[in-house]
Amino acid sequence: MKRCPALIPASLLALALGACSPSPELEGEAATPVAPAEGSPAEAVPAAAQEQGIAVHGLWLRQPPPSSEVSAGYMMIENPSTYPDRLLAVKTPAAERVEIHEMEEVDGMMRMRELEGGLEVPAGGDVELAPGGYHLMLMGVGEGLQAGQQVEAVLVFEQAGRVPVMFEVRPPGAAAAGEDDGHAHGH
Repeated sequence: MKRCPALIPASLLALALGACSPSPELEGEAATPVAPAEGSPAEAVPAAAQEQGIAVHGLWLRQPPPSSEVSAGYMMIENPSTYPDRLLAVKTPAAERVEIHEMEEVDGMMRMRELEGGLEVPAGGDVELAPGGYHLMLMGVGEGLQAGQQVEAVLVFEQAGRVPVMFEVRPPGAAAAGEDDGHAHGH
């Protein structure tokens, strides 16, 4: 059999480019990427830590009130690895833009602000996104989010990479306490 050494690099390049293509189900998705935190490049984390994965559960979105184009998203993120990770972006075709927010008290008033640099998930720890605390803000959702609907999204982590998830849309008055309907594991 005759070998052609030039085909090997070309084949590897084609595979690499194909792997970086967006999934067809999320083509046209909106995202608001956040730059990685200083001093924490993905290359510094061994592959074994990346393989330990991120677990995400209790995912839900609040159905926006009539004539509103903004929704909020909540979940629990668990990081069983020995390295911290960071939620950098959320992508979904259901919103024009998604931001990661926190609530903070300023001059005796609770205010919402976007997190610069994403949301850290400590090694061996978890972070809850819940009403009144960390949460996602989905902008430009239109009137398409209805209670009971399932919404596909991708969470983008600094170390774990892309984690596909499904959010359940709940009515405007829904509470988060103890309700764990959504579930996903990143590997």
